Amino acid sequence: MAQVEATTERIIAADPETVFDALADYENTRAKLMPGQFSEYEVREGGDGEGTLVHWKLQATSKRVRDCLLEVTEPTDGQLVEKDRNSSMVTTWTVTPAGEGHSKAVVVTVWDGASGVGGFFERTFAPKGLARVYDELLEKLAAETESQPKD
Repeated sequence: MAQVEATTERIIAADPETVFDALADYENTRAKLMPGQFSEYEVREGGDGEGTLVHWKLQATSKRVRDCLLEVTEPTDGQLVEKDRNSSMVTTWTVTPAGEGHSKAVVVTVWDGASGVGGFFERTFAPKGLARVYDELLEKLAAETESQPKD
């Protein structure tokens, strides 16, 4: 099995703390940011960053739905890691400064891909599809955080 990776990023006109806090707010903000490919969103424990346990279904294609139960950790400042209890999928969100009043938000998802012909198609098409989903989420994150009043 080869590892599959999908990566996308966006510069956001909001400070890193604001962007990170919005991403880590699974109870309120994150639910509003989720694109249509996500359903059955439910915070089961916690709700703010480290220690959160969140459930959703991700419909990556018309035939493929992943039932995800994610444990959230914060291994370093500005980083959220979501590890799926139901699969090998791990999503890492990293928010860093990108100039005065701006942030760079990067999302990287990795998982163990299938083997054979199915694995070939998964490695070829899944990263682009998942990147599009996360592009939409980052666009919503930018709209949410850039509209917040500055202190």
